[in-house]
Amino acid sequence: MVLRIRGHALPHGEYVDLYADGDRWTTDPVPNAELVAEGWLLPGLVDAHTHPGATEPGDPLDDVVLREDLHRHVDAGVTLIRSPGLAGDPPAWFGEDPDVPRAVHAGPWLAQRGQFFDGWGNRVDHAELPSVAAAQAARSGWAKIIADWGPEDEAVPIDVLKAAADAVHAAGGRLAVHTQHAAGSTAAVAAGVDSVEHGMWLDSGLLPEMARQGMALTPTLSGFQGMLTTLRDRPDGPRKDWLLGGTEALGPLVAAAFEAGVRVLAGTDSHPHGMIADEIRALAGTGIRTHDALGAASWSAREYLGLGGLEPGAPADAVVYAKDPRTDLGQLAAPLAVILRGRRVRPHA
Repeated sequence: MVLRIRGHALPHGEYVDLYADGDRWTTDPVPNAELVAEGWLLPGLVDAHTHPGATEPGDPLDDVVLREDLHRHVDAGVTLIRSPGLAGDPPAWFGEDPDVPRAVHAGPWLAQRGQFFDGWGNRVDHAELPSVAAAQAARSGWAKIIADWGPEDEAVPIDVLKAAADAVHAAGGRLAVHTQHAAGSTAAVAAGVDSVEHGMWLDSGLLPEMARQGMALTPTLSGFQGMLTTLRDRPDGPRKDWLLGGTEALGPLVAAAFEAGVRVLAGTDSHPHGMIADEIRALAGTGIRTHDALGAASWSAREYLGLGGLEPGAPADAVVYAKDPRTDLGQLAAPLAVILRGRRVRPHA
């Protein structure tokens, strides 16, 4: 059975009448198509920074946990994820089975020795980092480097990170970089990476250069803001100052990034999964337009990751709401329908 949706399509709000021709949208009428929902249409939500498949840091990738986490994303209206780092190489069904979101990923994290969570990722010497990152990107399209870690840890040197970015790009891939230091963020921008993840202590003076390069910022704002009460209750010291100061600066940084023309992506980071609405609210809470906060978790993120929106020939993904979510973010909790690969997956048909 061919399904049909119609309504006001974001980002522009024009009225559309779409049919799922397999996994592609068409405006050509199909006789006897089933009208499954009508309202306000988004081309599916996107979580651009999520690490499904492991319950605790250091746990191995678990296929059962992975599928459960992905189902939570679908419950929330997410039809596409980007995993910039996984606890292991994903199974063949990841991003492919009809009940899980489309996915792009970077394989296991790449980190310096003595940094990152024990049991997760690969530790790589500086001399080998460019070739290892390029090999990963050749396999999966992305690589992910942990450019810095704790407050006293050294960041990956700029020349090493630039060599890695150049090698990844030569392999036809893209490079995401975790940064929580000013030095790591500066190195990432100077190296010409494709996306800065978290961006704690990123110098706002670098934002115009990020915009010029087409570099994305994924602040994972809701995850950090969720730790604020705990952070404020910690004993005073350098680690508290680093985490608390960096977290409190993220909101203004996000607003400045939008103002500078940097593409901001919505990402939730870790457990619990399926919380993309929290990230959208957190982004909107920085003072940017709700329209832009939604775009960071939908049409803008899809464009950045190479997928089209609600248009003929684009992948047949959508989430349908009764009212315009730009004026009522509460709509995100109650989608009328989630369409994935041309099938209604929520509510279950």
